[in-house]
Amino acid sequence: MFIVPRATTLVLVSASRVFVARLAGCSVFDPAGDRVGKVRDVVVVYRNTDSPNVVGLIVEVPGKRRVFLGIGRVTSIGSGQIITTGIINMRRFEQRGGEVRVISEMLGRKVTLRDRAGEATIEDVAIEEADLGEWKVSQLFCRQPKTTPSPFGKGPTVFVNWADVVEKSTVGESQSATQLVASYSDLLPADLASAMLDLPEQRMLEVADELSDGRLADVLEEMPETDQVDIMNQLDDARAADVLDQMQPDDAADLIAQLSEERGEALLGLMEPEEAEDVRFLLSYAPETAGGLMTTEPIIVSADTTVAEGLALIRRHELAPALGAAICVTLPPYEPPTGRFLGMVHFQRMLRYPPNERLGTLLDQSLEPVMADAPAAEVARILASYNLVSVPVVDENRRLVGVVTIDDVLDYLLPNDWRSSDHTPSKPSQPSTSTSTIPVKTRRLGNGTR
Repeated sequence: MFIVPRATTLVLVSASRVFVARLAGCSVFDPAGDRVGKVRDVVVVYRNTDSPNVVGLIVEVPGKRRVFLGIGRVTSIGSGQIITTGIINMRRFEQRGGEVRVISEMLGRKVTLRDRAGEATIEDVAIEEADLGEWKVSQLFCRQPKTTPSPFGKGPTVFVNWADVVEKSTVGESQSATQLVASYSDLLPADLASAMLDLPEQRMLEVADELSDGRLADVLEEMPETDQVDIMNQLDDARAADVLDQMQPDDAADLIAQLSEERGEALLGLMEPEEAEDVRFLLSYAPETAGGLMTTEPIIVSADTTVAEGLALIRRHELAPALGAAICVTLPPYEPPTGRFLGMVHFQRMLRYPPNERLGTLLDQSLEPVMADAPAAEVARILASYNLVSVPVVDENRRLVGVVTIDDVLDYLLPNDWRSSDHTPSKPSQPSTSTSTIPVKTRRLGNGTR
């Protein structure tokens, strides 16, 4: 038995038994000690009545690409790290028939306990080295239903051998995704979106259903439009409207524009009035114009606002970095469409002046706003020409209606599949002669290659 320090992220029950949920996020190193990536899941295959065999790990390497690491290439698992032979196939992982991802698909499954004549839910899976380089599922950590009607606490837990359970499958019953969502808690929205897109469709929808409204909103903003629509179509109208309320108005408008007109109107009617008003306002502009790209939630203040007050506004945690790079100064009212637009004050300039300085004296006189009907290409040219991260957008009366940020323009300029890790922009002037600096091998079940 090993005594593992409290700070260690990998929990070992014995020298050769590891609980899979504890592997998520563990670093993978080559023999030289260089970090290759981090574990995201474990892949198993079923073998008749025997316990499932581990065939490999899904490892996230630099670039957010998820690749397969055959178990035969793993030389050591312990102390919060995995050591490999140093040979990894850098081709994107694709799940094959018969393969099951433990964290993504097995955790949350319901099973029947043979000797206890009851049901339980799998919360963790132990894999054990049965022979040199061969790992199998040995034990399950399961939670049984509560035996009392109390709304507090959870049911009892139990360790059971694989042979002592029967997997339960009920038609129409959704698999719990609680444990999977917990393993994703440290991921940024863009990384969580990528992880969800790697899941089977039904499992992705189960995870989406388990996420909070705010977390799901953040994830949807990072997904391709087709996947956004697929998830929204699986949500009831009340939940969908709540999620849209949590999204940035421009992202919510883009998503609603992809839905049927009937459902879009229904969701707008269920949204909070202020949020729905912003979205309707954005939908009134053509998608490939400044008005179609902009967000209606920049920081807007009066000319009498001080530097200290301005810095306090951009210090808010929920504010996107691009929106915090500059403050818009207008005449009242201070909600789009505002009074006459006076100018912008950049964050760096505020740092050069005393706290009591009025922002009306620090306006950037060289920056001209763009009209709401200006083409997106013109907005991109302005941002690039003047090294800006945002540009104000005004209507024909020079009232501020929003700002276009650099991320909005990048979304417009990049190809539709840019979120896919397989999409790499080509460079004709410098043709590549190699797809990877890490040796690429083929996989064959048994020796751990793919």
